[in-house]
Amino acid sequence: MTNPRFDVLAIGNAIVDVMAPADDALLANEGLTKGGMMLIDAERATSLYEAMGPAQEISGGSAANTLAGLAAMGCKCAFIGQVADDQLGEVFAHDVRALGIDYATPVRAGETPTARCLILVTPDGQRTMNTFLGASQFLPASALDPKMIADAAVLYLEGYLWDPEEPRAAMRAAIDAARSAGRKVAFTLSDAFVIDRHRADFLDLLDKGQIDILFSNEAEICSLAQVDDFEAAVATISAKLPTLVVTRSEHGAIAVQDGQRFAVPAEPIDKVVDTTGAGDLFAAGFLAGQAQGRDAETSLKMGAIAAAEIISHFGARSSADLKALIAQKLG
Repeated sequence: MTNPRFDVLAIGNAIVDVMAPADDALLANEGLTKGGMMLIDAERATSLYEAMGPAQEISGGSAANTLAGLAAMGCKCAFIGQVADDQLGEVFAHDVRALGIDYATPVRAGETPTARCLILVTPDGQRTMNTFLGASQFLPASALDPKMIADAAVLYLEGYLWDPEEPRAAMRAAIDAARSAGRKVAFTLSDAFVIDRHRADFLDLLDKGQIDILFSNEAEICSLAQVDDFEAAVATISAKLPTLVVTRSEHGAIAVQDGQRFAVPAEPIDKVVDTTGAGDLFAAGFLAGQAQGRDAETSLKMGAIAAAEIISHFGARSSADLKALIAQKLG
């Protein structure tokens, strides 16, 4: 097997995040569940945007956020995701490439605009996401470059993108390309609503040995295993794949790798400002550690450090030098 050109190649939603502070009253008026993620249509995206206060726009999407963290830690990355031939599509492509991430997915012509996620952040740091998938849900298998996928040590797949039919088929094709090349496949479950809709698919992928690394939070792993007991869920799912990583918010995180369990506490911070991207950056830290040949416990610590940095400020992209921060924290 040849040495890969990329440490991680990710496939995910190409989204521009529109973030604004909000109070609980606005969430109630708009009928939103705090901390949740809801898919919305173009009309709802317009009305909710009008109700939001002054906003900050930045290229986002779960997998793209993870790659941004990986790139900041010195990893070589590539991204596959669909944007439209419009202004937000240009913004997304520019932002991703400016981070040093290889991005060459052809733009999609037509009326469907580039995706955007309207994120309301309450004073307690909780983010409530409302996502208009737009062009991102039309990523075709023809947009994949099998040689590029084969040239990445890890293929990282965003669970959110499993929901629409066309990108789901593309991701299945990408898994086949990665497995054929002897590369690892990582998958993030993303949200309980995704699991509810596609639990059978996800379990089938695990049972067939198609996933090497699975990222989840506590609620998601229980949902996937369909049990209320966390330890029972971990035992059930970890038996199906080489590496399971589960974040537990203020209780830290665990990994079960090749049957051995590791745990780290959450990194202390002065104040939780915004939890947007916490799981994405945790995955970035863990994958960076694995790419550097570090053990699972150290990789978990790297994930915890990256997640703590991201929740200490507004937005899902790091404001500190993550590479230097991790070096300092690890000693």
